[in-house]
Amino acid sequence: MEVCAMELKKYEELLIENIKTLMGVDSPSGFTHNATELVKKMITDLGYKYTQNNSGNVVVEIEGEDDTAPLGMSAHLDTLGLMVRSIKDNGDLAFTVIGSPVTPSLDGEYCRIYTREGKVYEGTVISETPAKHVFKDANTHPREERDMVIRLDEIVRSKEDVEKLGIAAGDFVCYDTKTVFTSSGFLKSRFIDDKACAGIFLTLLTIFKELNIKPKHKTYICFSVHEEIGYGGATLPRDMKELLVVDMGCIGDDLSCKETNVSICVKDSSGPYDYAMTSRLVALSKEHNLPYVTDIYPMYFSDALAVWRAGYDTRCALIGPGVAASHGMERTHIQGLMATVELILHYIQ
Repeated sequence: MEVCAMELKKYEELLIENIKTLMGVDSPSGFTHNATELVKKMITDLGYKYTQNNSGNVVVEIEGEDDTAPLGMSAHLDTLGLMVRSIKDNGDLAFTVIGSPVTPSLDGEYCRIYTREGKVYEGTVISETPAKHVFKDANTHPREERDMVIRLDEIVRSKEDVEKLGIAAGDFVCYDTKTVFTSSGFLKSRFIDDKACAGIFLTLLTIFKELNIKPKHKTYICFSVHEEIGYGGATLPRDMKELLVVDMGCIGDDLSCKETNVSICVKDSSGPYDYAMTSRLVALSKEHNLPYVTDIYPMYFSDALAVWRAGYDTRCALIGPGVAASHGMERTHIQGLMATVELILHYIQ
């Protein structure tokens, strides 16, 4: 059954709600268990079964008209984050990054520190010279990892005070998403990369059921959990003949993409994506008048790289909504999100 944009319009609100729900759960790489539990419940509530492998990836298998050449689709639940590196003598926390956040954008962000004993403390990521009335370099002090600290919202004056709270090196630090959907259709949030696309997958599961859509081939819908640190795709189903990675599209410099587009990546830092798959996605976009662009992402990798490095005999392509200010305060638009939904539906049919 072919679908059109008008039929999909009614699913915009569901997509928005799914994204907001995912954004409400902290899940930096290595600390994704709460997000996978949420996704498993949402999948079960929709009437689907799932499997979860030993490394944490969650996979829903959708029966196809032909099960001899399975397809895979992958979006990642893991996000950027921080981890306590050490406790300073004054009670501030030094941190190390998880993934590659734009660290200057973290200045002033509220955050949560999760201890191994299950306690959660609040704090703020700040510069080491944060006060304009005290430090001459308050404006110009670097905002790199070693130039910033986490100020705890606890009465602490020393390293010993912090240790008594149970905070230690290796505790995960998660910072606020600031998720907002504007009346003009923009999604402003951290971690649009890639929770927006995980939200797309959850929305697709509803669309499959309500519109009675059956893929042409058996299809694995995969929620990976280690993409931001490089190996999310390394344990996806081995029998995939094709993998469509659904991740953020890049905006900036000499790229064509805007937030209202679905971006088709033809090459990233790891090399070109499969020519035949990419050409098919371009043809489908043209046939259905989708607002698409093709682009090259200069400093980017995806679950596809992990698949290739793990030795899979799998063709790979990548699409996603255009996302501005990646790994900082990101932004996309409902038009780009829904164009991605529609292209996926045409692809699997």
